[in-house]
Amino acid sequence: MRIRTSFPYETAHDDVRIPLPDGTLLYARVWRPLTQEPVPAILEYLPYRLTDWTAPRDWQRHPWYAGHGYASVRVDVRGHGNSEGMPGDAYSATELADGVEVVDWLAAQPWCDGRVGMFGISWGGFDSLRIAALAPEPLKAVVTVCATDDRYDNDVHYKGGSVLAADMHAWAATMLAFVSRPPDPLHVGDAWREMWLARLDAVEPFVHTWLDHQARDDYWRHGSVREDYEAIGAAVLAVGGWHDPYRDTVLRLVEHLPADRVRGIVGPWSHQYPDRGLPPGPAIGFLQETLRWWDQHLKGVDTGVMREPLLRAYISDSHPPATVHDTLPGRWVGEPAWPSPHVTTVAYGLQGAPVLVRSPQHTGVDAGRFLPLGNDADLPPDQREEDARSACFEFAVGEETWVLGRPRVRLRLTSEVPRGQVVARLCDVAPDGSSTLVTRGVLNLSARHGRDRAVPWEPGATQEVAFELDGIGHAFPPGHRIRLAVSSAYWPWIWPQPGSQAGFTLEPAGSFLELPVRAREAAPDITFEEPEQSGPLGGARGVAADGWSPATLDEPRPERLVVRDVAKGEWRLEVDPRYGGTRVYPDGLEVTEEALETYTIDEQDPLSARTRSDWTIRLHRPELAWDTTVRTRSEITCDGTDFHTSDEVVCTAGGEVVFHRTWEKRIPRTAG
Repeated sequence: MRIRTSFPYETAHDDVRIPLPDGTLLYARVWRPLTQEPVPAILEYLPYRLTDWTAPRDWQRHPWYAGHGYASVRVDVRGHGNSEGMPGDAYSATELADGVEVVDWLAAQPWCDGRVGMFGISWGGFDSLRIAALAPEPLKAVVTVCATDDRYDNDVHYKGGSVLAADMHAWAATMLAFVSRPPDPLHVGDAWREMWLARLDAVEPFVHTWLDHQARDDYWRHGSVREDYEAIGAAVLAVGGWHDPYRDTVLRLVEHLPADRVRGIVGPWSHQYPDRGLPPGPAIGFLQETLRWWDQHLKGVDTGVMREPLLRAYISDSHPPATVHDTLPGRWVGEPAWPSPHVTTVAYGLQGAPVLVRSPQHTGVDAGRFLPLGNDADLPPDQREEDARSACFEFAVGEETWVLGRPRVRLRLTSEVPRGQVVARLCDVAPDGSSTLVTRGVLNLSARHGRDRAVPWEPGATQEVAFELDGIGHAFPPGHRIRLAVSSAYWPWIWPQPGSQAGFTLEPAGSFLELPVRAREAAPDITFEEPEQSGPLGGARGVAADGWSPATLDEPRPERLVVRDVAKGEWRLEVDPRYGGTRVYPDGLEVTEEALETYTIDEQDPLSARTRSDWTIRLHRPELAWDTTVRTRSEITCDGTDFHTSDEVVCTAGGEVVFHRTWEKRIPRTAG
């Protein structure tokens, strides 16, 4: 990583409040080049608290853009951080309408030339796409990173029509803790307490709404840009990583948006900006690449970015299984169109006698993290134990085989029960027997005719089902084996269906694995500059400015710990999401976060599944005698007909409890 300290422009930054038509003021930080000429503005808009939680990340990139002649703006959405107003549902119509107002406000400022871009990762990337689909006139270009175009089937809620147990629960619990944090008195003054209590009264756990909509309905269609790609008028640079769950959005955007205003990049990365150097690499000069995009579409400079291939994709070499890889060797390829003329579908027929697939309910404990962030335990370990709990079909690799895109399976199944799920994993098996997970896919059997409906299986019937696996770029070397592993359970990624312990029978005759095989032609002319950022936030006392220190002197707990109670047949997965720790900011703010997620299941009973998440967040300003704590507990259990959710929030100020509320809700299992 190269830290840049000299730029074409000197810069300054100010905190401002952006007025909305209803009188609400959104808190914003603006970095601007010191010039008398108006410049384009680029906006990052999300709820994650610009004065603390994203501050280290913001300082890596917003001053860098300002130093290159842009007004770079970071805004907290309504009801979060130091912005006024009440929090609402994720990506609500109000949030998007507010974003349009912010774009128009920026364009009208005397220091802005009227042209605006938007960028962001994850939530910020989602909002960039969704606001672009509302087509505010000043918005000319977007850079969206690790974002989704499909809120239902390519986010943290559902996968293949099945409830995502791990991240439906974990992210709803995380957002309950996040939205319960108070405004900062350093920035809002004595009004912080009144603002905080009003927000807390408005809080509703996201999980209630998410579980209330178990099929793709109008709730999920709202804001899912794949419903109408033509609505996006801005130029879109879509960036993703093969180890990020949202990478298929890049493939869909380059397929469906006009080629004269879209480009895609998919590298080996996790859910991170690709310049941060977090595993897996290699990292790229992402800021320089996005500067080419901004200069082209906001300043009218021909940077050559539109002469790049429509899609630049990284094909990783085969690698041994490990939960972290600093760098994955491989090569870049360039695709002139998507689907690509360089990719051919090759069908591999499954062989053998019919097989009963009746996976233990803990199949999936070695799935790795749904949303990898570059931590030591994020990626899936050796899959041999998972393969042993699955039905496996193998294909010898005679010559090196490059796969690029979304593999697909067509399976003939017989089920004796009306509900269940099928999981397909594609693994790279080395001569020593080690099994590296390449990609996977899921289908809720009741969603086999479409994600917008639930059609029970007729017991005893044999049907063909087909579904895609997540996109991947991977090279299988000669002498290895391609393994398709099929299971009837995948906990805790997938919430098990009632009766699914019965499994299903798979008929190999007429069943196929379809691989998108790419011509073995690399593109050595595809190169990126060395990663570069502006200087770090700095000023933290005894704490790295771009990271968290341990919250206590105790031995840190494992990131992922699997505990098996042999006598009870119970499996428990404990996850420290590694958000937590302590940071002391340059302005004196001290923040401590601790979190623990727990997933438990009996290996024979799908109705024993349960999840729990516990959060503690402390915000403390010693100089203001301000000391607040947020504690949350979130749980989900189930029976044959309902999900049962339980949530609790306890907030203290100066050691005094100022808010305490619990929610208990029973939600019918319709499709989930």
